[in-house]
Amino acid sequence: MLKGILPPLTTPFQDDEVAYDKLADNITKYNSFNLAGYVVFGSNGESVFLTKEEKLKLILTAREHANTEKKIIAGTGLESIKDTISLSNDAAKNGADYALIITPSFYKSAMNHDVLVEYFTIIADSVSIPVILYNVTKFTNVNINTDTVVKLAEHSNIIGLKNSSENIAQISETISNTPDDFIILAGTGSVLLPALYAGAAGGVLALANIAPDECISIYNLFKDGKLDEAQNIQNKMLAVNKAITAKYGVAGLKTAMGLLGYYGGLPRKPLQPLSSNQMHDLKTVLTNAGLFE
Repeated sequence: MLKGILPPLTTPFQDDEVAYDKLADNITKYNSFNLAGYVVFGSNGESVFLTKEEKLKLILTAREHANTEKKIIAGTGLESIKDTISLSNDAAKNGADYALIITPSFYKSAMNHDVLVEYFTIIADSVSIPVILYNVTKFTNVNINTDTVVKLAEHSNIIGLKNSSENIAQISETISNTPDDFIILAGTGSVLLPALYAGAAGGVLALANIAPDECISIYNLFKDGKLDEAQNIQNKMLAVNKAITAKYGVAGLKTAMGLLGYYGGLPRKPLQPLSSNQMHDLKTVLTNAGLFE
């Protein structure tokens, strides 16, 4: 079963073009940590700014440079069912182990239970790798309700859910009403430990791009029953997680990566880099958490 900590990798750019060599360098560094694998072109990978050709080459690069035991999850969800199936199957051919499928959201008011069940069922029937549902309401304004997840969990090729909300009640309800082998992954570092308490199998965390050791430690300490130690690290990481997600987003995450020895670089336009004041604030947050000197 897929479990543990996975970073949703950022996509490196130089002169606004994908720098595949920099992605390879980052993965080589991450390979030294006991990460379960990598998510390629999720939200933090600026998926919406990438062409299909770029996405497929990113998968090839990740698969080539990741250790063989690391799982590769590709964020292949698109608005169109046809395009999602095509990208997912091409991603599988290039080395992806799982397809992470986001909810369609352009016609968000129409995305009710029946529509989402049909959308994900048609895709799961048609793709060659297991599907992980992706619930990220802060970007889509579409929430996959628990009853929808429960229904979709009946499908043999839908094996889990990444929930990027901080709604622990919803995460707990989903875990309580789905089979034991249906995987729930926390989607933000702020609720990693509470999600593990609720029964989550791990997390896909932006935080793991800059603090992989801390995220893995929270996971391992929880598994070992060292709950106070896990809580102490969780508390130290809260401000960091907020800075690189809700406050400064992809630009903040990439800046933090650059400060901590990885290649971050600039986000792809139209996203903008941090200002000097924002960078100073981010350095303070990282220093207070013991990540940056």
